[in-house]
Amino acid sequence: MATLPLPKGGKAVLYVECKGELRPSLFPLVGGKALPASGRHEVAVRVLAMPFVSPRMADLCKESGWSWFDLAGNCLIDVPGVLRLERIGNTPAHRPPKAGANLGTPEAGRVIRALLAPENAGIRWKQRDLQIHGLPPQSLQSPVSLGLVNKVVRHLRDEAFIEDLPGGGFQLRDPWKLLLAWRAAYRFGRHERRAYFTLLQGKRLHDALARLDLHPGGFSAYAAFSAAEFQAPHVRQAKVWVYVSAREVARLEKTLEAKTVDSGENLIVLIPDDDGVFYLCDAGSGGRMAATNPVQTYVDLYHCGGRGEEAAEALLEQRLKPEWKLKGRSV
Repeated sequence: MATLPLPKGGKAVLYVECKGELRPSLFPLVGGKALPASGRHEVAVRVLAMPFVSPRMADLCKESGWSWFDLAGNCLIDVPGVLRLERIGNTPAHRPPKAGANLGTPEAGRVIRALLAPENAGIRWKQRDLQIHGLPPQSLQSPVSLGLVNKVVRHLRDEAFIEDLPGGGFQLRDPWKLLLAWRAAYRFGRHERRAYFTLLQGKRLHDALARLDLHPGGFSAYAAFSAAEFQAPHVRQAKVWVYVSAREVARLEKTLEAKTVDSGENLIVLIPDDDGVFYLCDAGSGGRMAATNPVQTYVDLYHCGGRGEEAAEALLEQRLKPEWKLKGRSV
């Protein structure tokens, strides 16, 4: 316990819970403890103290009205009406616990896309269900192994992103925060990026892309800024962004009469290292080429430069959060 005098009399009592390590999934066991009865002129503040407090644990503390600090001096100490001290970014004084799974791999991305896709909100998942999700039906790539799914699911459970359900199975608990965690781990640079120039413009270009999309067994989709123009118009630009599988690049160049250039490009082609980027594409209407799923659009926008972060925020607020909320997931 630590006490602070209040400006108008009485005191604030900080009840500090000291832990050597605590997984986010176990925080409710600590957070649910009853405090001693407080006096009339006493303000009670609950504080978590650990050698290292992860961003996820800090989020859970904030959501639950807890303060926190670690041994590197990172902290959020909030005594209502008295003081608020916040500091983040100090190098950890103790080695952080090793993450149970690397969310930045293509295989982990397939699991996370399936969980986050608005179309899947509210699903009761089993690990074998997740194993067969994450790829478009025509993909020739192998599904994620059940062992890797198990590893990712254990990590997401430890981090309190998913919750077990009575009768078996589990459900996504916090889509927005999981999206932020995936965004931090996502490696946009692993996709090959090529700059093209084409004389096709406007409707002619979009019609040609629609023909490319009709080719059986191929994969193509509007990406990044171009996908966002259909999903949450906010930032417009002259360039057209598309994902195209490696086996379709030659067909794209022929169909669009496109040539690679070092500058002055009006077409950005992303060649993905994994077919998962084409999972649950947004087909839209009017016979246009499909766009990436809004979840995929979001992480690509955030990392692609320019005004991508601004456009990603618009997509989050206009499309993703409303759809998650409509289907009963907390945002």
